[in-house]
Amino acid sequence: MKKVEGVFAPIATPFGADGTIDFGRYAENLAKFDKTGLAGIVVLGSNGEFTMLSHEEKLDLIAAVRKGMSADKVVIAGTGCESLKETVDLTKGAADRGADVALVINPCYYKRDLTESTIENFFIAVAEKSPIPVMVYNMPGNSGINLSSALVTRLSAHGNIVGVKDSGGNIVQISEIIAGVPSDFSVFAGSGSYLFVTTVLGGKGGTLAVANVAPDICAEIYALCSRKEYDKARKLQLDILQLNACVTSRYGIGGMKAAMDLAGFFGGAPRLPLQPANNVMVKDIRTQLEKLGLLGKYRT
Repeated sequence: MKKVEGVFAPIATPFGADGTIDFGRYAENLAKFDKTGLAGIVVLGSNGEFTMLSHEEKLDLIAAVRKGMSADKVVIAGTGCESLKETVDLTKGAADRGADVALVINPCYYKRDLTESTIENFFIAVAEKSPIPVMVYNMPGNSGINLSSALVTRLSAHGNIVGVKDSGGNIVQISEIIAGVPSDFSVFAGSGSYLFVTTVLGGKGGTLAVANVAPDICAEIYALCSRKEYDKARKLQLDILQLNACVTSRYGIGGMKAAMDLAGFFGGAPRLPLQPANNVMVKDIRTQLEKLGLLGKYRT
């Protein structure tokens, strides 16, 4: 099994003017990411507009990522769905198309029925049926359900559950997870805003929206921490905070895609009903990219 560590970009899904996936632009983005310090790509994450895609589109995107990335780059595919059956079906399809790891978010629609034990049983069932290793995805901002540190610690005992991406932003919870899981369990920061502290505490990397526009800076933060060059890593972490906010909490998917366009990747417009960034947002994003020397950096 490939090591699940380092920094990953949760790649955006580019759409053409007619709303269909633009696989040509997708391949161009992948070729650029492949030359960076990223450990790999997460396809079908929240930033890939996973919930906006059909089952067939999801499978086609996974195949395109595996084809577009070097063999040594790890491909993590988001496969969590509302039902166990659909999750397992998509996970098996992802494995068939070359994904190395499945990133599984918990079901969330029937919140009143989704007790912690029900969610725990769901993850165990997926892990038992998955032909590839599974990472648990905690995204309470979107799912409305927080996966407790105690739950993640219990799940880490399963042989086919190899890590967690925690996008909750609660560093106390992340600390508790790191303290409770085996040393080879991959605890990932789910945002560029706390990559440094997660890594210093013993985390193994991150899946970061901001890595879609600043892949090499994000990879360098992790590399510096790994070499215990904490002062340099800390400076870079502080430097990217405002850009990270622009592509996440401040302007959402539209902001992230606008930032990609400005940095030299192709972002384009989100799939409706999500909206693109407006002129005021774009101006702010441009300013943050200029400060970091990223405006047009990846344009070819």
